[in-house]
Amino acid sequence: MSGTVKICGLSTAPTLDAALDAGADMVGFVFFEKSPRHLQLDQAKTLTARVDGRARIAVLTVDASNEALRAIIDAAQPDFLQLHGRETPARVADLKRLFSLPVIKAIGISGAGDLAAAASYADVADRLLFDAKAPKDARHPGGNGVVFDWRLLAGLDPRQPWLLSGGLEPGNVAEAIAVTGARGVDVSSGVESAPGQKDIARIKAFIAEARAAFARADAGQQAAHAEARPGRVA
Repeated sequence: MSGTVKICGLSTAPTLDAALDAGADMVGFVFFEKSPRHLQLDQAKTLTARVDGRARIAVLTVDASNEALRAIIDAAQPDFLQLHGRETPARVADLKRLFSLPVIKAIGISGAGDLAAAASYADVADRLLFDAKAPKDARHPGGNGVVFDWRLLAGLDPRQPWLLSGGLEPGNVAEAIAVTGARGVDVSSGVESAPGQKDIARIKAFIAEARAAFARADAGQQAAHAEARPGRVA
């Protein structure tokens, strides 16, 4: 079973095209003014039109109002709302009803206690995204390049599909997948040369490394199933 690779915070046509050409399953666009990856609505409309069905589109917002979300959705025509603020489970449920779009809810993780928050979203969010909890002095809740202890997620079964984020980059994504068993990964700052500036070579390398790691995980599962099959002849 193949995994999901998401490249988030895209803001230029060349880097978006690189992500699509390399086989990204999902591309993300940020609408949060404090972020160096923030897009204006006209930029978003131009960029998302280039996707043309080659990947699913997620729009990332932080405690946005209904009016702001409506404008973003009209411009970007997304497949997912990605919520990175303090949205409650009730707010997530309301947004799903209002906009008829599936929701990815980000959960900040720094210790085992933070995983308890995931349970309250499991019945309302369509996917969870486990990200490193932002440092206290951070200006934005994600894209800070911070890694949390991946061992916290080993064997996790949150009842919903989930993505791993937080400090991922081409050099560590394979280890992250192996440690956590993640079937989806999300990267932003880890494929940048500077904050908000995506690097085409790093995008391609990240996707290639993630794909290879997912393939190894699939092969390991198939081998384990074959080993456990009754009647197997040595």
